[in-house]
Amino acid sequence: MIKRRQGFTLVEMTIVLFIISLLILIILPNLNNQRKRANQIHGHAMVTVVQGQVTAYLEDHPGHHYVDYAALTQEKYLTADQAKRAQEEHIKIVEDRAVADAK
Repeated sequence: MIKRRQGFTLVEMTIVLFIISLLILIILPNLNNQRKRANQIHGHAMVTVVQGQVTAYLEDHPGHHYVDYAALTQEKYLTADQAKRAQEEHIKIVEDRAVADAK
C-alpha cells in the first residue's frame, strides 16, 4: 500500500491566505472609522464636561463674568489633568461657552 502524505497542498494554502487577506482588507478600514468616531465622541463629551463646569462656576460665583481653566482648576471644578486634556484638544472657553476649535 502506498501511504498518502497528510497536509495541505500549495493551492489550498494560497486560497486560505487569499481569504485571510480579503478579511483584513475589509476589517482595517472599519477599525480606522471606529477610531475616528470614538475620538469625535470623546471630543464632544469633553466639551460637555467643560461646559457643565463653566456653568456651575458661574452659578456659584454670580459676580464673575470671566472664566478660564486656571480658575476652574483652582476652585476644583476641573482637575489639572482634565484642564490639560481639554486644552490639548483645543477646547477654548469663549465668554461663558466651551467651544472646540476645528483641528
